[in-house]
Amino acid sequence: MIQPVANGLRTDHPVPGLPFINDERLLLDNPDAIERTGRNQGEGLWGRTDRLRGGGWVAFTTETKNRDYAWAVHQHPEYGRTVLLIRDRDMSSLHHDWMYGGNGFLYRHGGYWWDGACWYRPQQIVDRAYEGHEARAVVSAVTVTAIDVLARPATSHTPQVAKIADFTASEKPLPHWREHLALWASHRKPGSRPLDQCVVDLQAPELDPASFVDRAGLAQIAELELEDLPHPKYGRKDLPPPQIETDGGPRWSRPVARDWAEQYHRTHGPKKLLSATTTFGTDQPRGLVDDHNRLTKIIADSLQDAEDRKKNRLITRGSSTNHEELAAHLAWWPAVAINDGTDGFIPLTSVRTTIVEAVLGGLARDAENTDASKNVFLGDILGDVVRLIDWYILREPQLAPALFGEICLDARTRFGFDPKDVGDLLRRSLNLDSAIDRQTLNALLDLALPPSAQSPQER
Repeated sequence: MIQPVANGLRTDHPVPGLPFINDERLLLDNPDAIERTGRNQGEGLWGRTDRLRGGGWVAFTTETKNRDYAWAVHQHPEYGRTVLLIRDRDMSSLHHDWMYGGNGFLYRHGGYWWDGACWYRPQQIVDRAYEGHEARAVVSAVTVTAIDVLARPATSHTPQVAKIADFTASEKPLPHWREHLALWASHRKPGSRPLDQCVVDLQAPELDPASFVDRAGLAQIAELELEDLPHPKYGRKDLPPPQIETDGGPRWSRPVARDWAEQYHRTHGPKKLLSATTTFGTDQPRGLVDDHNRLTKIIADSLQDAEDRKKNRLITRGSSTNHEELAAHLAWWPAVAINDGTDGFIPLTSVRTTIVEAVLGGLARDAENTDASKNVFLGDILGDVVRLIDWYILREPQLAPALFGEICLDARTRFGFDPKDVGDLLRRSLNLDSAIDRQTLNALLDLALPPSAQSPQER
């Protein structure tokens, strides 16, 4: 997560707990000038500005007087201006979020975001049919404005506006922040955005710190052993964004933990679901195990035949080597080679492309016969194509979400079909012709189909 380190004094939406920095050097009505402050002005300096698709703009620049930091400005055509000081290394990440992230422009509590109309939880659930993440609204969310914070009792603390030249970011939020906000409010110019429209924070039942879970609680929600959970010290990027940091480690809201658990099982579930145990006692994709067992039998039968006919002098009647054990070892690498998508006997990437195009070919016929005034009915996927889908996902189970997501995405962008209709088609066709048992197949589809391709009861 990108953590801003300070608010610009002329921001409309202050981040709680952060100091205010004098931003008078920034020409906030001229994004090109903000860009020129740092762009190509010397080694390690950079700047950028872009127009937003819905109106407004973003602008960034390295702070020339303190190069560890950069200014980030978001100008919304309706909701005003956000001015943040961030670490210089975070400039490109925040630029991407504001331009392409589809996750609003104000972020609080470890990734909770606001788009001007609604608050949403941190984006974690991937929906490949839309090439993005599913937006999940916060239940009973209340937007806290500057006027709300200033209504709280005052303290005797005397705040100050910091200067950028000697600024150093603090790891902890400022105490008595209400007084810092009051100082910010005293600097507002006539015509500035009204204080009751300056968004400061979010309140919701799920953001009560008393209900947050620690690492053990996250493991319980995800139904994982604690030792199987990524450790914050080494795998922080693989954990959900924490809502708070404590001396005992990160803490998460329960809905964020549940979203993470859902995505974790969507990512890792297909591989676990479609695995089997080899003769060596290791877990591998079921298709690889099936190939190995089949080759083992073929080679074992060949060795037996060779011994019986005394044609293979490498194997003598006095040998203590078990034929099945030897055959298992001899068959392993041929089985691996068959399933190796990089340099194997079968080009798995080409198989995937063939599957996608075969399914889309059927959908193209349906698109030609679809009357916009009637309900969409998509004809079943051909049995041979379903069997090829079986073959592929049994050997690359971890790629099942990407395969189904690509089918739903292309069906939506090429033909305008709703992912839900395409998901119903995949579910119906595989249940008709797949050789995978029904229970396993339905569990796989629950994990691998994009959220938008499933009925609410299937999510």
